[in-house]
Amino acid sequence: MIIFPAIDLLGGRAARLFQGDYSKVSDYGDPREFAKKFKLKGATHIHIVDLDAAKSGSPVNFDTARDIASCNDIFVQLGGGARNEETVEAYFAAGVKRVILGTSALKDPTFTRRAIERYGGGIAIGVDAVNGKAASEGWIDVSQTDSLDFCKEMREIGAEYIIYTDISRDGSNAGANLRVYERLAKLDGVNITAAGGVSSLEDVAALRDMGLYAAILGKAVYTGLIDVGEAIRVAEGGSV
Repeated sequence: MIIFPAIDLLGGRAARLFQGDYSKVSDYGDPREFAKKFKLKGATHIHIVDLDAAKSGSPVNFDTARDIASCNDIFVQLGGGARNEETVEAYFAAGVKRVILGTSALKDPTFTRRAIERYGGGIAIGVDAVNGKAASEGWIDVSQTDSLDFCKEMREIGAEYIIYTDISRDGSNAGANLRVYERLAKLDGVNITAAGGVSSLEDVAALRDMGLYAAILGKAVYTGLIDVGEAIRVAEGGSV
């Protein structure tokens, strides 16, 4: 299983939200420095979210994301504001290896299908869940679409990668929602990444044993609850 340390961008800074609430922000400083630290810890993959872009629909922190993604020996997946082909192309040109469609996946199925057909595994679908319903617009707008059914729909149109975030756990250090990932792990033909609340090596081991593709580490890394290097060791089969 792959470990993606997360760098969320807000106003050019590395930040973490509590349960997706933009009024509850923790500022951790220069995101470029965190990218360097994660790489030194052995990370080969980094997950970036442009929080400003997730709300506004345009890549507000593009330059910062490009600085991180331009490192040739790090795999960067990036989400936030990717709602048209021009933005997706710009992210790829900046060195991003996989672009995450969230709001557009929920609200613009034609664009989403076209992007998947064109870019294949270069596209991931971000499914952000609030009480089991898919959310969009930086987690502000909650739909009536069942999040697990939405994952199945995305698989049916050819999505190879799905990043499922339980917003109630995100930024809370409360532990991953293992029950929902047990269900998602049974979806054939799609790679599932767990996000939201992953805060212990036990979480990492449990997700690994389910056969998930990857796990994203956020708040727990910034608060020192979990070490990126140790998480990678466990994700690769090491003991807790």
